[in-house]
Order: sequence, then structure tokens, then C-alpha cells
Amino acid sequence: MIEGWMFYALAVPVVLLVGISKGGFGGGLGTLAVPVLSLLVDPRLAAAVLLPILCTMDLVSLWSFRGAWDKSNLRIMLPPAMLGLVGGALTFQYMDADMIRFMVGLMALYFVGHYLWGKYLLQRLKPQPRSVWRGGFWSTLSGYVSYIAHAGGPPIAIYLLPQHMPKTVFVGTTVLFFSVVNYVKLVPYAWFGQLSPGNLLTSLVLLPLAPLGVLLGVFLHKRVSEKWFYLSCYVLLLVAGVRLVVDGATGIWG
Repeated sequence: MIEGWMFYALAVPVVLLVGISKGGFGGGLGTLAVPVLSLLVDPRLAAAVLLPILCTMDLVSLWSFRGAWDKSNLRIMLPPAMLGLVGGALTFQYMDADMIRFMVGLMALYFVGHYLWGKYLLQRLKPQPRSVWRGGFWSTLSGYVSYIAHAGGPPIAIYLLPQHMPKTVFVGTTVLFFSVVNYVKLVPYAWFGQLSPGNLLTSLVLLPLAPLGVLLGVFLHKRVSEKWFYLSCYVLLLVAGVRLVVDGATGIWG
């Protein structure tokens, strides 16, 4: 089990933020969890602790957005995502902590850039139709980075957001997609020993925050403007991303 008050002082708000994102408020801000926690612990440990919590959140999210998903897109997205998960599982074991920090930091910076792209460019583009090729590519990438750092949100957003679907359908589609992805991840995570008793105990300590965060996100999804919430979270993600890239690069090439 992870010890130290600093970890839990950081983990509690992070888990709540992930839950709020799972509840449909704040977009894909669940991506910030592993980068932020990696400032204190090995990113592989952070990912392992978070997975059971994410799976619990998925159950609450599935109930909250039941039926509000695009089945045609899911048929395009889920098979290649499984291929990406296999790739992530096969390569993850050969990465050291500094390499993963560097990759996670790059993902965090990419996610900030993706947010700016969506905010200032996406709304000016014409809606795009579903696409087997685009959906397959971005879903494969999503499965891969989801295995490594639970960071599959941005690639899926790049595919789905240009379709300009209703907000609730977009959230519902991503909820079902990542529920399947996360539950499938349990198998290789357990197989490779990442779900150790110590890691599971840490997850259990944080687990009560999971439904609380999701239900808060569902509440905010229907009632609150996301402007300042987004701003503060993306600033946090930017700082974490820069720090992880520097620390990872120093460890690899220093």
C-alpha cells in the first residue's frame, strides 16, 4: 500500500476530478490523473492504483448515461481499440519509469494542445461523418495509450468531436467505450502483476470517492458552465506535463 500524506493529499482531488469527468463534466480530464500522480510515484504504480477506481466509476457512468450512445460509432471503435490494448500490454513491460514519465508528459502536453485546437478551430469546421478508417486509427491509438496511462480520451475526442453529435450522446458513447476498454485492461494488468494486494488496498482506500465524483459530474453536466473548471484543470495538466517531460528526459538522457 502506498504510504505518505502527500500522495493522498494529491490523490483525493485527482480521483474526484476523474469522477467528475466520467460524469460528463470537464471533457476528458480523466487524462490528468496519471500525469499528476506520477509527480509523486512511479507512473506504472499510479496506473495500477487507478484502474479499479476507474472500473467502479464506469458502472455509475453507465447507469447515468444508459442508452445515450451511438451504436454505429461503437461498432467502428471497439475492435481496433482491443488491438491497441494488446500493443500496450506487449510494450508496457519493457519501459522503465523515466520512459513512461516522458511519454505521459508528452500525452499531457498533447491533450492541452488538443483542447486549444477544439476550442478555437473545431467549431469552425463542418460536421464530419463516421469513418471506419479514421475511427479505426484513433481508436487503436486510444487503446494503446489507455493501457499505458489511462489517457485514451484525446484520440477518441479527435474522432468523435468533429461529428458535432449532441453533448449527452458524445458523453454516453465515450462512457460505454471506455467501460469496455477498462474492464478488458483488468486481465493483462492482473496477468502482469500490477494489481498486487498493496496496489488494490490503495485503490480501496480511494474507492469511496469514485461514485461521489461521477454523481457530482452528472450534476454539473446539466447545470454548470465549464469555463473556469476547464481553465484550472488544463493549467494543472500543463504544469504536470512539462515537469514529467523534463524529469523523464533527464532520467533517460541525463
